[in-house]
Amino acid sequence: MGRRGLVATLIIAQALAGAALAASSRPIDLTDIHLLQEVADPAFSPGGTVIAYAVGTANRTDDKPNSDLWTVPWQGGAPRALTETPAISEHQPTYSRDGQWLFFLSDNGQHDDQLWVMPAQGGAARQVSSLPGGVSDYTVSPDGRQLAVIAEVGRSVGHAAGTPPPIVIDRFQFKEDGRDYLDDRRQQLFIVDVATGTATQVTTGDFDHWLPSWSPDGKWIALVSKRSATADRDLNYDVYIVAPQAGAPMRRISTFEGTDVDPYWESRPAWSPDSKKLVWLQSGEDKWIYYAPWQLTVADIETGKVSALARIDRCFYKPRWSADGRFIYALVEQDRDTWLARVDATTGALAYVTGGARFGLDFAVADNGRVTVLDSTNDRPFELSAVESGGLRQLTRHNDWLAGRQLAQVRDISFKSGDHDIHGLLVLPVGYEPGKRYPTILRLHGGPVYQYSHEFMFDWQLYAAHGYAVIGVNPRGSSGRGFDFARAIYGQWGTVDVQDALAAVDHVVAAGVADPDRLGVGGWSYGSILTNYVIASDTRFKAAVSGAGTSNMLANYGHDQYAREYEMELGTPWRNFESYVRNSYPFLHADRIKTPTLFQCAQKDFNVPCLGAEQMFQALRSEGVPTRLVLYPGENHGLVVPSYLEDRLRRNLDWYDRYLRQP
Repeated sequence: MGRRGLVATLIIAQALAGAALAASSRPIDLTDIHLLQEVADPAFSPGGTVIAYAVGTANRTDDKPNSDLWTVPWQGGAPRALTETPAISEHQPTYSRDGQWLFFLSDNGQHDDQLWVMPAQGGAARQVSSLPGGVSDYTVSPDGRQLAVIAEVGRSVGHAAGTPPPIVIDRFQFKEDGRDYLDDRRQQLFIVDVATGTATQVTTGDFDHWLPSWSPDGKWIALVSKRSATADRDLNYDVYIVAPQAGAPMRRISTFEGTDVDPYWESRPAWSPDSKKLVWLQSGEDKWIYYAPWQLTVADIETGKVSALARIDRCFYKPRWSADGRFIYALVEQDRDTWLARVDATTGALAYVTGGARFGLDFAVADNGRVTVLDSTNDRPFELSAVESGGLRQLTRHNDWLAGRQLAQVRDISFKSGDHDIHGLLVLPVGYEPGKRYPTILRLHGGPVYQYSHEFMFDWQLYAAHGYAVIGVNPRGSSGRGFDFARAIYGQWGTVDVQDALAAVDHVVAAGVADPDRLGVGGWSYGSILTNYVIASDTRFKAAVSGAGTSNMLANYGHDQYAREYEMELGTPWRNFESYVRNSYPFLHADRIKTPTLFQCAQKDFNVPCLGAEQMFQALRSEGVPTRLVLYPGENHGLVVPSYLEDRLRRNLDWYDRYLRQP
């Protein structure tokens, strides 16, 4: 058979296989949420032959999330589980430099994480640290004999069972989601001996420390801290270095009077291979909070010179040096995409090594130059791929069960909102028929400075499987399109972003997809806040789901964790009363809302506490608008309990079905 005939035969075979698969597959259903596996924390072995990583799953027996350690060969082959512990979670693996050992964090079935070590090929693990309150982060010394860890100290840390002591607070910032009330507890740096487990405290004082990184020559540990008297009131995070010994002085490396490496970015300072330079991310001056993009910054440790590198009007994430020190790799956010880029460490010239419709979340660089990236697409959850000159070669396939599901088509959309070009995504219902109108849900993202990207969205696919079109809009205030686009809502929430969200609905109605009489809206966090603004501005929506949101900014000041940010953006309520009133209009004008709304919140959420959902629920009850309030016990801002994740989606579907299924 000639080459042309062979190609034709292959095409026919592939078409027949695709048709057979489509015939045998079914749409996604609600219980499929428990099949999702979350790949995270990639780390190369010395020599770049193997990648260790974590895989998160749902332990439905104990109703809690679980993660195990896996490895996959760089050259390809079946991934292998190193741990299989349904009641214990392991994550954040790191190889010793000699490749003999694998360090990781594990809760061992308890409340807090400690450091453990196991043979790199798998086998019995040994607990290394035993710090009261557990370990939140770590880095390994070059010789593998010591670990630099971040752990809390304070009167209430490691308190024995029984009646807890009173919580005594003197700080300006006294709450943090996931850490609860902040008393005298502080995150300090310790050195832990791997052989004995002995822990030596390095940093002291009334300051927190984050994101340690040990220099390749072993002389320094870089870390992030705020060490001013006004640390709780500003965003002046700085990069420091300290010798790995008790009482060693801290040396400040960054010079910018603003944000150098906010811990929220999860992007630790990274050492060059020769230990002479550090790279990190820097934002704008304090008043711009999260609106300004995060940029690459490099310091020469010996001279103290700090330089900007490859400054573009986009956010960078997780910078890391190449093995030869000539380049810096980093994730760079684009419009609806995040790509891996390589930046010349001398000239700042930037070249993308991934591209297309994909969302990069993490990556790793080996000591021989190999690179792996963790990213997602519209139809595939996050998986690891090898980065090669010819493109990406997928290494893991933990979610291949999706091949047996009929996935909805996702389209890019662009439209005008006034004089502005606004972008988003449109998910068509499974079985979509052109010319037929469908009930449509407008989904609004959190942040506010975030965006919907080309990534797999289980909830969108579930709605589409139930016959809904889904609009994911990136209104002004979103990231991915530069500083001016993001700061368009600065101090003016619920203004131009509402206009852009409504313009997205108009666009999809005009396209003949959305049924104008069956429109729903919803979101979580700022997506919930914006949902409240939308239904207070437009009564066309027949159903809304508002999760972990708020609308009374006067009540939230001093109740959530954002007093500092409120003062930077809105001022104080007693000096800037009108700005709080203006940004609270969904609550103060609840009589404008006619949309039946389901409110949800997490009981221990200090990010956006239940107070916001409770007040809006009470206001709509007072106005006689159909409403319901659902609280998830013991949960923080991001739900993790498997049954609660299923329950939330089930309630969302039931609510939309109740009000949107009938014309």
